[in-house]
Amino acid sequence: MCLLTAVTAVLMLRQCASAPRRGAIWRVAGALATAFGIWATHFIAMLGYDPGFQFGFDFELSAVSLLLVAGAILTAFQLATRPSTVVTLLAAGMVAIMGIGLMHYVGMAAIDMPARIRWHLNYVLLSILCGAVLFVPGLVLAVRRTTAWAGAAAALLMTLAVVSLHFTGMTAIELIPWQRDGAGVNLSPRSMSILLAVITVLLLAVCLGSAWIARRTRAAIAASERQFSILAKGISDCALYMLDAQGRVANWNTGAARLKGYAEAEVVGSHLSRFYPPEERASGAADAALATAAAQGKFTGQGWRLRKDGSRFWAHVTIERMAGEDGRLLGFAKITRDMTQAKLDEDRIAEAQRHRDAALENMHQGLCLFDAEERLILRNDRFLKLWRLPSDACPPGTTLVEVSRQALEARVGAAVSAARLEEARRRILTALEEGSDPRIVAEYDADFVLSIDSRRLPGGGWVTTFEDISERRRSEARIAHMALHDALTGLPNRVQFHSWLDAEMARAAAGSTRLAVIAIDLDRFKEINDSLGHAEGDRVLRDIGAALQAVLQDQEIAARMGGDEFIVAKRFENPAELEAFVARVEACLLGGFAAHGSLAVGASMGVAVFPSDAGDRETLLNNADLAMYRAKGDFAERICYYEPGMDEQARHRRVIANDLRYAAARGELRLLYQPQRALQSDELVGYEALLRWGHPKLGGIPPMDFIPIAEETGEIIRLGEWVLRTACTEAAAWPSGHKVAVNLSPVQLLKPDLPEVITAILVETGLAPTRLELEITETALIADKTRALHSLRRIKALGVRVAMDDFGTGYSSLDTLHSFPFDKIKIDKSFLADSERSEQARAIIRAILALGRSLSIPVLAEGLETDAQRELLLREGCAEAQGYLFGRPALLEADALAQALG
Repeated sequence: MCLLTAVTAVLMLRQCASAPRRGAIWRVAGALATAFGIWATHFIAMLGYDPGFQFGFDFELSAVSLLLVAGAILTAFQLATRPSTVVTLLAAGMVAIMGIGLMHYVGMAAIDMPARIRWHLNYVLLSILCGAVLFVPGLVLAVRRTTAWAGAAAALLMTLAVVSLHFTGMTAIELIPWQRDGAGVNLSPRSMSILLAVITVLLLAVCLGSAWIARRTRAAIAASERQFSILAKGISDCALYMLDAQGRVANWNTGAARLKGYAEAEVVGSHLSRFYPPEERASGAADAALATAAAQGKFTGQGWRLRKDGSRFWAHVTIERMAGEDGRLLGFAKITRDMTQAKLDEDRIAEAQRHRDAALENMHQGLCLFDAEERLILRNDRFLKLWRLPSDACPPGTTLVEVSRQALEARVGAAVSAARLEEARRRILTALEEGSDPRIVAEYDADFVLSIDSRRLPGGGWVTTFEDISERRRSEARIAHMALHDALTGLPNRVQFHSWLDAEMARAAAGSTRLAVIAIDLDRFKEINDSLGHAEGDRVLRDIGAALQAVLQDQEIAARMGGDEFIVAKRFENPAELEAFVARVEACLLGGFAAHGSLAVGASMGVAVFPSDAGDRETLLNNADLAMYRAKGDFAERICYYEPGMDEQARHRRVIANDLRYAAARGELRLLYQPQRALQSDELVGYEALLRWGHPKLGGIPPMDFIPIAEETGEIIRLGEWVLRTACTEAAAWPSGHKVAVNLSPVQLLKPDLPEVITAILVETGLAPTRLELEITETALIADKTRALHSLRRIKALGVRVAMDDFGTGYSSLDTLHSFPFDKIKIDKSFLADSERSEQARAIIRAILALGRSLSIPVLAEGLETDAQRELLLREGCAEAQGYLFGRPALLEADALAQALG
C-alpha cells in the first residue's frame, strides 16, 4: 500500500510539471491520493497489531489525522511544483514528513483500548529524522529527474521514509493498562478494514489512472516533439534552432547548417554572438537582442552575420522567448533567414532612388511630372527656386492650373487672371500634341526668360522641364556684341565695319553721294607699351576709342581694326562735309589729347574716297592704308590723301622684301669692316662688320631701307645668322687676333635658341669666343627684358663680349646698365657730330664717359671724323673710337689688312 502511494505521488508530481495549465488540479488530486494512501498505510499497519485485548478507533482523531496529513502533503506539493530550488524542496520534504509524523502519532492516539500510551520522545524525534532523511531525497528525485529509474528510486525512498517513520514510531510507545473510556464514536477493526479496502481500491485506481494519463501525455509530447524535430530539422531555407536561457545554441537544423556552414557538433553550446561580426560583437548586439526578446517576448531585426568561412550574409532574425506555464524563462527560439539578395536588390533600388533624387535635385532645370488627369506627381527643388516658391508649395496632387497660378503669382507678385492661367494651360497642352514644337520660350521680364519643354509619356502623363535661359540670352547678346565690336574699346570691329561699309557703298553707288574712309595708325604707341606697360597702352586705346565715338555724327562710323589701327568713315555729298569730318577727327587725335606721362601719342591718317579712288571695298581700304603710310613717313604731314603714285611705293617695298629672301644665295650681300682704334696709342683694336646689299637692278640699297623690312617680314633671322657666320669665318682667317663686332637685331635677341646658334657658328668657324663682340641697342631689351637678359647672360657665359650700342639715344636707362654687365658702351655718332657747335652735346659725351669710368665699362665713340673731335675725346678720357677719321667701311682684303696693321 505504501509503495503504491509513493508511485502515485511521483506520477502526480511529474504530471504537474508536464501539464502546467492543469497543475492545480493535479496538485490537489495528487496530494489527496498521497495523503489517503499514507493514512491507509498507517491504519493497515495498526490493524495488523494485536495488543491482546479488544480495541477500536476513535472516529474524530482518525479524521483529524487524515486532515493533518492531507494538509501537509498538499502544502509540500505546492512548494515542490513551484520553481524549485534546493531550499524549497528541503522545505517541502520537511513539511511532508512532519505531516506524516503528526498523522502517525495522532492516529496512534485514536486507538480506543484499555490501556494508556506513554511516548518516548527520543524515539519520536528519531522517527521524524529517519523519515526526513529518506523522504527529502525521494522528493528531489521525483521533481528534478524525469527518467523512469529516477521515478522508481523516488517512490522507493518515499516508501522507506514512511515505513521507517511508522516502525520507529511504534518503538516510541509504551502501553500501560488503563481503564477504557467508552465515550465517543469508535470504529471497529472490521469497519476500519472495509474503509481501508475502499481507500486501497480507489488509490489503486488513481495510481493506474495517473500512470495511464502520464504515459499517454508522454507519448503525445514525444510524438509532438518528434514531429516538430523532423519539421524543424528538415527546413533548409532558413536556420531554426533553440537557445538556452543564457543564449547558447541548444540544437541545430539543416537550414542552419546550410546557411552558416557549421555542423551541429561544432556549434551546440556556442553563444549566439559567435555569428555576429566583430564590430557588433564588441557593442554587445547579441546580448541586447536576447534582452529585448526576454523583456518583450520577441525580437526582430536585420544585420550582417558571419558564416564559418568568414563570409557575411544579410540576415533577417527573429528571436522569441520560450517560457514555462509559470512564466519562467526556458530559452529562446531563433529563426534566421538569408536576405542577402533581397538586401542587394533593396540597396540597388535605394541607390537608384538616391541617384534619381540627386539627379532631380541637382538638375539645372526645374521639373514637374503630371499624370493623365493633369495632376502633379512630383517636382524638384529647382522648380521651386525658379519660381521663388516656398518648400511646401505645389504638393503631389496639385492640378496643372493650380501649379501655374502659384508659380506665376509668386514670380510676378500679384494675382493672375483665370484667362492667363487658361492660356498657360492651353499652351502646354498644345505643345504636347504630336507634331507640335514641345518648346515654349516665355519672357516674363529682362531678367527672367524660361525655356519650357513638355514631353508626353506612355499612359497619358507628361513631364515638363523649366530652364532659366536669362543668362543665355544675355550671353547671346554679349556674344553678338563681341562678334561685331572690339572688346577693348567697344567700337565696331573689322567685321561690323566691313558690313557697314558694303551697305554704305551700295547706297553711294545708287545715289549721288560719296564715301570717305580715313585709316588711322598711332605714332609712338609701341613706346608706351614698352616703357609704361600694356595696361597703360590699353588705357590709351580706350581713351582714343571713346574720343572718336564722341565726335561722330549721323552717317559716320569709327572702328578699331586691330592693334593701334583705327578707321573712320563718312558718307558725304560735297567736299566741305569731308573737310569738316577730317578736321574733327584731326582735332580729336592731334590736339594733344593723348599725352600720358612723359610720352605723347600722335597719329598718322590716310584718306581715300569712293568711288573716285577705288571701286570696291578692299581697294578702298588698301588705298587708305597707302595714304596713311605716306603720312607716317612724312614728318611734315600727318594727314595724307590717296594719290595713284602711292601704289608704286608699296610695290617697291614688296619687291625689296621678296628679293631679300634670295640675296644671300645670289651673292648680293657682302660685309664691310670699319676699324676701331685706341685713341691714346692709335692702336687697332678691332673691326665692326657692316652689311651691304648690291641689288642687281636697284643698285646699292642702304641698310636703313632693307633692315626694317627684314625685321617686319622675319627675314632678319636668316639674314642675321648669315652675317654672324660670315663675319666669324672671315675674322678667323685674319693673321692678327683682333676682335670683330657684329650688330644683333631685337628680333634675333628674342629667339630662345640664339645662344645655341652662336655656339654652333663659333665651333663651325673656329673663332675664339673672346674675339666676338655683339652689339645691341637698348630698344632690343624693351619688348621682353627678362628673356633678352637671360639670352645675353648665356651668350656672355660663352666668353663672347656684349656692347651697348647707340647709348644716349632712346631711353638710355641706367637700370639697363645695372641689369647686365656690359663689356662696352658705344656713344651714338649724333653726339660727336654736334659736339663742335653744341655745348649740350659735349656735356652728354662728358656724362657718358664719366658714367663709364664709374661703372668700369670702356666707352667707344662712333662717328669720329675730325681731329677736333679726337682732341675732345682725348681730353675727356675716351678710350676708343671709330669713324671716317680712322677709315671708312671697306672690304678687308690682305693688302688692306696689312696697311691697317701699319
